[in-house]
Amino acid sequence: MDKSKEKKVMTNDQQVARFAKAMGNPTRISILLFLAKQESCFFGDIFNVLPIAKATVSQHLKELKDAELIQGTIEAPKVRYCINRENWKKAQQLFADFFTELKDTNKKNCC
Repeated sequence: MDKSKEKKVMTNDQQVARFAKAMGNPTRISILLFLAKQESCFFGDIFNVLPIAKATVSQHLKELKDAELIQGTIEAPKVRYCINRENWKKAQQLFADFFTELKDTNKKNCC
């Protein structure tokens, strides 16, 4: 199999960290919130909502796409973006499980 097409299987911890890293920027959170309210939208729609440079928007979209929280399809000459609903649900469940586990193990204050 072509190595570029192989997908690495991630543990839940690795997946939570990957999603958290992608979501660890206020601009990316704004993009996710904007896209979550849309069926889909073009790059220009996102750019018009956010008061930052196009190159910066592109970089944030790339990070979210690399984490598979969003997906994009080329409709030349534009790119249409939307939430990756399958991974969005997965992220919700992983974070819920993560915080539930922390709550259950944190019986006493450490300080």
